[in-house]
Amino acid sequence: MAVDACRRAPSIRCAWDERRAANIWTCPRFYHLSIAYSNEMATRARLLARTLRIAATVRSSAAASGLRRPVSAGIAVASAVVLGASTVICAADPKASAKDVAAKAQTMYGGNPRLIYDLIIQHIANGGEASADVLWRLARACHDLAGESSDKTAKKSLTLEAYAAMQEALKKDPNSSPVHKWMAIIISDIGDFEGTTKKLQDSYLIRDHFVRAIELDPKDATARHLLGLWCFTFADLPWYQAKAAAAFFATPPSSTYQEALAHFDGAESIEPGFYAKNKLMLGKTNLRLKNSAKAKQYLEECLAMPANNADDRAAHAEAKQLLAQC
Repeated sequence: MAVDACRRAPSIRCAWDERRAANIWTCPRFYHLSIAYSNEMATRARLLARTLRIAATVRSSAAASGLRRPVSAGIAVASAVVLGASTVICAADPKASAKDVAAKAQTMYGGNPRLIYDLIIQHIANGGEASADVLWRLARACHDLAGESSDKTAKKSLTLEAYAAMQEALKKDPNSSPVHKWMAIIISDIGDFEGTTKKLQDSYLIRDHFVRAIELDPKDATARHLLGLWCFTFADLPWYQAKAAAAFFATPPSSTYQEALAHFDGAESIEPGFYAKNKLMLGKTNLRLKNSAKAKQYLEECLAMPANNADDRAAHAEAKQLLAQC
């Protein structure tokens, strides 16, 4: 199974790096893209996001923006300007198929996300096919770049670009497990820019995408973990937020710790030790269920795992705090 961001990305944002922002249910649906873009966001949309639809549009946009160098390099350089950092341009073979580019992006995963981003952007700008497999990897690269950026405007711009990519990917392949999983993750990322009310309103949407991802690929440990996070969040929802949810739904979203535990257990059985945060959540959920011995076991197992990135280190820090309660 392809290694995915929940394990390799630097942190959960919704999960994600599939994580940096651990509140999985932060999933407001972005119904339209008529947001008042800043100048940087508008430039990014002009130079980059349109490559998702027609390469010719990107070339015209780049020319309209005054780029004099070849568009494949110009787009990558423009992305560096928007992100506020230099980018090493990863050359894309103009003859490469979408399948080849998706495979190359996958082998590069876990390294510098900017290289993956540039590879895919150049592929599309050169007239390559923007297949669903290419697009969800582009969204993942945007997600990872947003996680690394400290600039709020750049984060939002990258997240909107990721959402545009996922909309196209879902149209092209509605029966792809990674597409549904990443659509849920990106919608969750958008929740960072909208309030709790919107997050609650769209909580069913993110759940349904994860459920569909699992139906299409029952062996995806990360999707099971993320659905477990959704269940845990609503089982653990403070009373005032539960009351707010009741104002929007005839049947407000709800879950139980037992449901969350079943998903975390399921993820672990699919791929033992795949993710420190899954061990943390097994411990945390057992603690909520008053199973102190099991909670202690999982929390210690979490701490025994290597801390390779910020997400793992955050899991270790919380595990240490929770162990004091066992």
